[in-house]
Amino acid sequence: MTVQERFNPDALIATAVEQAGSDDFGADGWQQGLELVADGMVNEARLSAIGVEVAYLDLIRALTSRLGVIAWRKQHPEIAGRPIDSPIFIVGQPRTGTTILYDLLAQDPELRAPLTWEVDAPCPVPQPETYHTDPRIAQAQASIEMSEQIIPGFLKFHPMGALVGQECVRITASEFTSMIFPVQYRVPTYARWLMYDADHTGAYRFHRIFLEHLQSGVPGQWLLKSPAHLWQLDKLLAEYPDALVVQTHRDPLNVISSIAALTNHLRRMGSDETNIAECAAQSYEEIVVGLDRGMALRDKGVVPDGQMIDVQFTDFMQDPWNTIGDIYQKLGRELKPEAERKMRDFLAEHPGDGGRGRYTWSDTGLDAGEVRERVSAYQERYCVPTEELR
Repeated sequence: MTVQERFNPDALIATAVEQAGSDDFGADGWQQGLELVADGMVNEARLSAIGVEVAYLDLIRALTSRLGVIAWRKQHPEIAGRPIDSPIFIVGQPRTGTTILYDLLAQDPELRAPLTWEVDAPCPVPQPETYHTDPRIAQAQASIEMSEQIIPGFLKFHPMGALVGQECVRITASEFTSMIFPVQYRVPTYARWLMYDADHTGAYRFHRIFLEHLQSGVPGQWLLKSPAHLWQLDKLLAEYPDALVVQTHRDPLNVISSIAALTNHLRRMGSDETNIAECAAQSYEEIVVGLDRGMALRDKGVVPDGQMIDVQFTDFMQDPWNTIGDIYQKLGRELKPEAERKMRDFLAEHPGDGGRGRYTWSDTGLDAGEVRERVSAYQERYCVPTEELR
């Protein structure tokens, strides 16, 4: 079978339908994204032989997850429309401490993060009594460890685990309107469509459907995370008008070089032809568009001031506990001793290394002066300190 045949959208859909035993994908609108990303896999992604298999499985998983969730919903109509009250979303540029902040807040027993294993295999609905022993946990962990074998060092760049909170882009992948695809694969046509032309309304609609599905088994106040939300604050707030949004801020130049290195590393899983400079050019455009769009949307009052919390990366790195205490105060929540103990234990077990030696500005091929000028309005707006370039 040729690569073109492998990524034929109709063939992908037929395979997913056969595997899931259902042909109801729910509301339309996702097909264009599938067509664009599938075309990108064939004509732009420069996939290796193993990359073809990895990408194929990614698309099939996105389709079968959607089919499974919709089928379950039809069998259990009572889960639809159950309230999702005051979900907390961590947003901000990639590589600004969003992951460790998310992981720490997720230690709070009163907050509910979607874990990697249940996002990757949502059916049947997770149950409280097996939430930490479900056999899908071992399957998800094995898949993560296989990724580390394919590209050694991957988990140092972006720590993951079956029992760790997963990003929303993994959920919206099933709508095929997700930043996960242009980060993991070189699909520039899809990336431009996603950034400038795609209507993300359907992605947030499916996001809610997915959360309703998971919380029908294990409830709680949702804690969610994805830098991609920064680009779509209006769509996020249209779907979740009472959302609480935490935006992290960091010098965009070190963000660009860090995300470029991560993107290049991720793409090595599926391609033998990737380079940091190309990834940096994409990251530069995305970051600038995201920051400008985020500022414009906030100026329009899309996110009410009382629902927005700004966090400086440098402050968080220097004193995480003061930052977390401040977040809880602004959220109107009490940081209980048990939650703080769990957070401190987690940080002690996952100290991180600050990304030393994994990326440098010189790798990007970008003009630092030009980029600095382009992001100056953002830095001035949020008093973001300029860091020494790595």
